Amino acid sequence: MRIYKLRSFGKFARKAKISDAALRAAVAELDQGKIDARLGGFLVKKRWARPGQGKSGGFRFVIAHNKGVRTVFLLG
Repeated sequence: MRIYKLRSFGKFARKAKISDAALRAAVAELDQGKIDARLGGFLVKKRWARPGQGKSGGFRFVIAHNKGVRTVFLLG
């Protein structure tokens, strides 16, 4: 599986100090079916907890995810 991120998402991830390992963990959860919302087609919303906080105060990602093929992080 290949994992990509848009340039704007990469800037967001650097500012928010989200590591590539955390993004890979989010993709692993998507592969297990832990999706917060399906937005249509291959688009999904994923909530991710900030360190020391819960998911309600955490990050939201919009991801284009085709299971086992390709994942693209679009918005954060």
